[in-house]
Amino acid sequence: MPRFSVIVPAYKVQAYLHECLESVLTQSYPDLELIAVDDCSPDACGAIIDEFAARDPRVRPVHLDRNRGLGAARNAGTTEATGDYLIFLDSDDSLTPDSLHAIADRLKETGEPDVLVYDYARTYWTGETVRNQAAGQLSEEGPAPFRLADRPGLLRLLMVAWNKAYRREFVEAEGFAFPSGYYEDTPWTYPVMMTAESIATLDRVCVHYRQRRQGGILGTVSVRHFDIFEQYDRVFAYVARRPELACWRPLLFRRMVDHLVVLFARRDRLPRRSRAAFLRRARTYYQRYHAPGVPLPARTRVHYTLVRLGLHRTYHALQLSAALVRRTAKLTGRLRRRLRTGALRLHYRVQRLLPVRADRAVFAAHGVQGHGCHPGALEQAFRTHAPHIRTAWVADAGQRGPIPSGTRHVRPGTAAYWTALARSKYLVHNAGFDRGLVKRRGQVLVQTQRGTPLKHMGLDLRERPAAAEGTNLDELLDDVDRWDYVLSGNRHSTLVWERVHPGTYTTLEYGGPRNDVFQQATSADVTRIREQLGIPEGAVAILYAPTHRDYRRTQRAALDLHSVARRLGPRYVVLARAHHRHGGPLVENPSGRVIDVTGHASVESLCLASDALVTDYSSIMFDYAGLDRPIVIHADDREAYEAARGTYFDLRSFPPGAVSRGEDELIDIFATGHWRGSRSAQLRAAFRERFCPHDDGRAAERIVRHVLLGEPAGPPVVPLGRRHPVPSPAASLPHTPQATVPRPARPVTVTESR
Repeated sequence: MPRFSVIVPAYKVQAYLHECLESVLTQSYPDLELIAVDDCSPDACGAIIDEFAARDPRVRPVHLDRNRGLGAARNAGTTEATGDYLIFLDSDDSLTPDSLHAIADRLKETGEPDVLVYDYARTYWTGETVRNQAAGQLSEEGPAPFRLADRPGLLRLLMVAWNKAYRREFVEAEGFAFPSGYYEDTPWTYPVMMTAESIATLDRVCVHYRQRRQGGILGTVSVRHFDIFEQYDRVFAYVARRPELACWRPLLFRRMVDHLVVLFARRDRLPRRSRAAFLRRARTYYQRYHAPGVPLPARTRVHYTLVRLGLHRTYHALQLSAALVRRTAKLTGRLRRRLRTGALRLHYRVQRLLPVRADRAVFAAHGVQGHGCHPGALEQAFRTHAPHIRTAWVADAGQRGPIPSGTRHVRPGTAAYWTALARSKYLVHNAGFDRGLVKRRGQVLVQTQRGTPLKHMGLDLRERPAAAEGTNLDELLDDVDRWDYVLSGNRHSTLVWERVHPGTYTTLEYGGPRNDVFQQATSADVTRIREQLGIPEGAVAILYAPTHRDYRRTQRAALDLHSVARRLGPRYVVLARAHHRHGGPLVENPSGRVIDVTGHASVESLCLASDALVTDYSSIMFDYAGLDRPIVIHADDREAYEAARGTYFDLRSFPPGAVSRGEDELIDIFATGHWRGSRSAQLRAAFRERFCPHDDGRAAERIVRHVLLGEPAGPPVVPLGRRHPVPSPAASLPHTPQATVPRPARPVTVTESR
């Protein structure tokens, strides 16, 4: 008897069925049967199901003799099921990786409940993924399992069958079955949830709910949407047969009216000529199932009144009025923005007529939260070594991260912002200021860049269309012409920047200012940061910081971090840091041993808090090497990344440490101690010598003395052998290999450096 019976009905979904079935069969939890029901589909769905059944014995094909609809197809799959739990999955949706493992763990943890409710995310044909807005109802805090009366907010979730796991014996004992017609999930889900003696939740996205551009059943204009009335008849009839469920009638009434209002308001549901009839019928159902004393929020009372009275024309008139109000507000907002833009342009022109202030500097950084990166370190150095300079930091009001009290905060797009750009002598940025910036005589623009380049940049992107998407190279070169100084951390960076950003600027090969803190921090600083992040004492903290993938429309982590943490054992903690272009955290359900640090204001603090770095092609490896702590390169898509973006040298031939190409190899590197072994230390030493020659803790001071004080010599560079960056807490732990993790079939090899 398998643990799960995954039931997939299929009808006219041949373009999506492969992905759906693969998402089930490739789960890390293999104890399942996949019951694929061909609802007499006229396309290739039946043949696809048979192909999967021929190659995997867990697939059980069911072919119906005629098209019976989604509800009947699910019932046919349920009849064939033998698993402990039933899981329904629509054939154009998919399970997320390791979701069955998470479901199995949660079921065991909560004592085998009748129903387990988990989360989903909508995946749009544009590539966008949006998590369920009501995910807060799935909190795992509090006692579990429970009854619906303890958590009635669960009824605010989308009432569908595919976001739950059902104990098969419970379903059979209660005789639950799907009806025919549209909205067949309604008379299934409400009775199941109200009747279940034990319910649990899993706060994890387990299903990707595909939003098709065209062809979705519920997105089709049809009179079959009138089926909704018959489905609610079934729900209330079920409650009428169960007196103990009478307490749910008021809430069911509200859910019904809300559902009818949404259906009536959507223009892609009802034929135009049937809208009046639909509202008249909704009035009948309002009166039939109305429960006295139902509290109504103020914002819904108008809708309820119109449904109660069946005022189709009034409803239509109010819809038109609301649309007119929205359109007027949009036009008014557009006019207001144009007037504001014109006023700011005039203000900027006036400010440019006034003298440049030699004691003013303005700083900004892209891709950081608040005050940080190289501009942040330079701003602090300006205040330390040139206190006569008054500094301003450009940041949006919503940006997280503190800004030093002695620094003026300027919001982009405001009059103060344009005044700062027009009157400040020193302009410092790691990307580029506003395109409307007109550099004046006497102004000095310092381009800090954002680290040592491994991937192709600047003009080298001309041959990389996927990576160059959205980049206007003509505008980039116009910006280069305004640069006076460009910062570089090493000879490699100098040669790359001067070739891909050709201009008349001066390169300052003085080191990376943001890395100064690695030489200046103390053990007390490291302890304080680790306590703030919640890293347990004695734990080995691994910072996982991958870069952006230009060739992927949607970004995803190359590693299952929960699996990595579980396999490494309780001694390890993973700090997950997503790239600023990722669009969200790397891990959807952080835990005590997988900590999401994407929103942390300072990546330098995260480096100090960690004991090792795992990355791929990110420039963070060059900064982290200055800490002289272990680095592991995890790159499982080298060919695809090279084709899309390209790199300036082969990281495999000159790595900063051990290299893994899969999760098994990565686990082995840490389990056997290779991550901090002597060979990895040798590779890191060679890497530091090439890429960290000037990172001695005084790079920012050298830059300030050169640019502001006219002292090109600056303080001498401390040799690598005399630098003593703060050690990590794990440096004092014994090198004891973990013998609990299986070794991969192929031994890990660390390539020789040259």
